[in-house]
Amino acid sequence: MTGTTPRRRPSKAVYRRRRLVLIVGLLVLAGIVWLLIAQPWAGAATTSSDVDKPQTQNTAEALPVPSSQATTGGTDTGAVEGAVVEGQTPTPGATPTAQPCVASEITVAPVTSADTFAGDQNPQFSITLTNNGPDCTMNVGTSAQSFTVTSGDDIWWRSTDCQSEPSDMIVLISAGQTVSSAAPLTWDRTRSAVGTCADGNRPMAPGGGASYHLSVEIGGIASTEPKQFLLY
Repeated sequence: MTGTTPRRRPSKAVYRRRRLVLIVGLLVLAGIVWLLIAQPWAGAATTSSDVDKPQTQNTAEALPVPSSQATTGGTDTGAVEGAVVEGQTPTPGATPTAQPCVASEITVAPVTSADTFAGDQNPQFSITLTNNGPDCTMNVGTSAQSFTVTSGDDIWWRSTDCQSEPSDMIVLISAGQTVSSAAPLTWDRTRSAVGTCADGNRPMAPGGGASYHLSVEIGGIASTEPKQFLLY
């Protein structure tokens, strides 16, 4: 009777190789399942397309108010109280949805809180801006604004002489839209000059019915006509 040759058991090295192949196979399978479920490429594609999309420019609702130290003792006369755009400040680098405004299509006008002011009243100034053309973008920030008070040829006060922390703000102004200052800027009836902003003894503007004129500028566009007012 012929005897059968006993079957040789695989060596430990063979077991190790088989175990390694099994582990690698399981890792590859797990990776394939994760790719199918997570689809990381989908997020990357979305991000790429978002970069190519133009961002919507925020629409102006009100003009910011310059912060000035043009009052006796250096007190701020203006504060950025009103929101200039919907939500928040426009995102830096946002792609405009319209071309820059054309000066000939923009009307800028000065506004005073009254036509006459008694001796104990300080004039308050604002700007109105009207877009007579198509939608356009414009810098309406405090760095682009100026208020000037004159009496004859004498310049009595400039908002830029003592302005603090001016900033840019480019917004979309819709066709036919009129935008005004979020809050008025107060003049303390003193003469302004760079270097005298904190002085408490600056010359006071004469009253007694004296005539003054307010001119404004925003975004490089000046008001066409000054606004007259009287001080008593």
